[in-house]
Amino acid sequence: MAETVVKTEDVVKEYRMGTNIVRALDGINIEIARGEYISLMGPSGSGKSTLFNMIGALDGPTGGRVYIDGQDMSQLSRSQIAWFRCHRVGYIFQSYNLLPVMSALENVTLPMIFAGLSNRDRNRKGEELLNLVGLGDRSHHRPDELSGGQRQRVAIARAFANDPTIILADEPTANLDTITGREIIDLIRDLNRGKGVTVISATHDLKMLDVSDRIVDIRDGLVERIRNRDEIDIEVGEVGGH
Repeated sequence: MAETVVKTEDVVKEYRMGTNIVRALDGINIEIARGEYISLMGPSGSGKSTLFNMIGALDGPTGGRVYIDGQDMSQLSRSQIAWFRCHRVGYIFQSYNLLPVMSALENVTLPMIFAGLSNRDRNRKGEELLNLVGLGDRSHHRPDELSGGQRQRVAIARAFANDPTIILADEPTANLDTITGREIIDLIRDLNRGKGVTVISATHDLKMLDVSDRIVDIRDGLVERIRNRDEIDIEVGEVGGH
């Protein structure tokens, strides 16, 4: 059996809204294998983004446990959590989150500074990653000189800066047109396969289903069902977005 890289046990997340307590996650149990491409799907407010944040150590659960490679994340110190975010996880966001005053290369290499790489090694690796995502000729362009699809490619290259074992993609195609969105999905899938990295995407995009190994449907803070790709019938119109 494939090695488990992510495991949650009865994960609960509650938020206080005035005098009310809102339970965003109501006891999530899931296991994700190394190298899997997982799509978390569900309506707005279902809890998928909250679960996404638990896995990426962007937030902590109110109850239950999150394990990454067998490590209970609640047992890590703040400095250890920071190291984990820097070295083990790459983040891709729908709004790209690129620094506007920096070039594509500078944005890609920024996480490498925190990882302690030398300037020479950063630039070499950054150029390699930009070539990998098809932007080798745009390394010195700032975000405002790039299209939406190119910006997301820079964000993907940056996510791979420190050789993570997990990529978390939060609605990575939400701000893109159908054709560009499909290109980004295929690119993430190619990197998933080529590098053996685990990809977990929170998404509404039906095109994601076509490249996912499993789809985890979240509703009302619970796992409603988990489906394998071969269990889903996807019509051509759905995949193409028409």
